[in-house]
Amino acid sequence: MPSSRTRRPPVQRAPRRPPGPRLPRDNPVGRLYTRARRAWDRPLTAYYLILGGSLLITALGLVMVYSASQITALQLSLPGSYFFRKQFLAAVLGSLLMLAASRMPSKLHRALAYPILLGSVFLMILVQVPGIGVAVNGNQNWISVGGPFQLQPSEFGKLALVLWGADLLARKQDKRLLGQWKHMLVPLVPVAFMLLGLIMIGGDMGTAIILTAILFGLLWLAGAPTRLFGGVLAIAVTLGVILIKTSPNRMARLACLGATEPGPDDSCWQAVHGIYALASGGLFGSGLGASMEKWGQLPEAHTDFIFAITGEELGLAGTLSVLALFAALGYAGIRVAGRTEDPFVRYAAGGVTTWITAQAVINIGAVLGLLPIAGVPLPLFSYGGSALLPTMFAIGLLIAFAREDPAARTALAMRQPRFGRKRAAVRGSAVRGPRKWNTMRRRASARSSGER
Repeated sequence: MPSSRTRRPPVQRAPRRPPGPRLPRDNPVGRLYTRARRAWDRPLTAYYLILGGSLLITALGLVMVYSASQITALQLSLPGSYFFRKQFLAAVLGSLLMLAASRMPSKLHRALAYPILLGSVFLMILVQVPGIGVAVNGNQNWISVGGPFQLQPSEFGKLALVLWGADLLARKQDKRLLGQWKHMLVPLVPVAFMLLGLIMIGGDMGTAIILTAILFGLLWLAGAPTRLFGGVLAIAVTLGVILIKTSPNRMARLACLGATEPGPDDSCWQAVHGIYALASGGLFGSGLGASMEKWGQLPEAHTDFIFAITGEELGLAGTLSVLALFAALGYAGIRVAGRTEDPFVRYAAGGVTTWITAQAVINIGAVLGLLPIAGVPLPLFSYGGSALLPTMFAIGLLIAFAREDPAARTALAMRQPRFGRKRAAVRGSAVRGPRKWNTMRRRASARSSGER
């Protein structure tokens, strides 16, 4: 007899979206590209690039400072690890500042803008007071803080301009005032020129160039029109040309571009020996600590020209690694500035990225003989506590901004165990069974983005 059960009609499912083009499975390059692209698009990519890149640059910088400064310390009748110990102490203090800045909310960052600006201006004025300011290599931009420690207030002026300028532009954007050129320029440009004037009184044109780059970066992010941007740029270039023309020292540095010989009066000694150090490094270098140029041939081997010693001891592989770390740090900063909806975060992240990137380009360009020697250190890498402390605080700002991204905040919360639930699981383990950790791995199946 035929069965009384009737077959159910097949379920009509919605047609699936046709899959996108897939790379063939037998193409290893295609698979590697796909995986790299997925990893690059994850919410925590910028966070890890900033944190990991900055720590790696700082750690490698400590190693190179120790290697490059030993001979200089011995020539000054100091212990071979003298400069390394000072740099290590500054790195520890800078790490604490970076940690503090990374945990601060944006409101507290904005609240610190005016105190840091006023403090920087006050210290830069003190530099010019006789008996307080200290001249180093012809530039009076230092203050003695006791013993062997000195402070360069102009380094903190960079951080002050970033925070104060970002807060100013953010408040004006909230009030929709940036469409008027006078609100775009005033008081941002006058305050920036005041800082530049205080720095140039001491003769430090390298730091003034970095401050000018930060100003242009803020104006660019604020959407300054081309005519307005070009006008400020023309004024800055004109002032720069005048300052260079009126200084024989700066003209001599400009004349050393592309030099291959020290010259009859050794005016290009530093620039040429920097090229010698890079050229003798080869592919993998002569070995850590085996540099010949640091034996009195290359001035400022552990400060402005530490990149040349890196090329001599670690070779092309070492210098490319440093460049890759700075490129990753710059990309991460641009990504943080481009993905946020908070105007203060956008301006501050863009200002910090401009600061670090411009300073790295100027330093490395001078070592390579492509730019005049400006006397600026390589960020996070060269010797100098006054430069390291504000830079690491600025890195902490970028880390805080990267953490504040909604997708990154969610991913971080899912990765971290919640200790309150952990205790509850321990108390109720006899009833509820084995305790469960509220981690990203545990909840991986509940997410659709694939972020880990």
